[in-house]
Amino acid sequence: MPPVPIQIVIFAVIAAVVLFQLYNVLGKKVGRQPEEDARAKPATAPAAPGADPAANGRPNVLDAVTLASIAGLKARDPNFDPIRFLDGARQAHETIVRAYAAGDRETLKPLLTATVMDSFEAGIAARETRGETEVAEFLHPARADLELATAEENRATAKVRFLAELRNTVTPADASAEPQVEERRVAELWTFERTLGASDPNWVLARTEPAAA
Repeated sequence: MPPVPIQIVIFAVIAAVVLFQLYNVLGKKVGRQPEEDARAKPATAPAAPGADPAANGRPNVLDAVTLASIAGLKARDPNFDPIRFLDGARQAHETIVRAYAAGDRETLKPLLTATVMDSFEAGIAARETRGETEVAEFLHPARADLELATAEENRATAKVRFLAELRNTVTPADASAEPQVEERRVAELWTFERTLGASDPNWVLARTEPAAA
């Protein structure tokens, strides 16, 4: 058997070294592995007080400022749930805005104080005198932030800041005229009230005023 050329021996040694290095790299797990992520993943933190992760699919967490702002009412009514209240306030806000545009007095009456109802009635009557009809649509769900919740004597008061994007369509009395469509962003502070200890636990709208956007 003829002797093996020295070049082939050298190439074989180099190839063996390269293969050994590749095994050291490719034969090992590189980077974070799924089982490592599972071990490193922290346990789910417990819900903060005042939070309801299941409510409408969003994590409702009240900050320290809001919790302090509702302390006055919580002292008088420990069962006051700010998250549930805000959910109800959002529903009332949409219902009232749509009902006012539609001139639906029957829907509005149980949701408003007498003073606010009188004001809304004047606006509805003026629109009816002009022969106009109106439709209000929410382009997105309104944002609601609880600014204050307190109690004085037997009256509970809660202030909610609403930020909404609306489309109002006003149809004139003249059938030949084009409907007027306006899209606008509205920021308002609504004050709700209810009587503590009353058989009716529902809140009613007592005041509306402009708010900073």
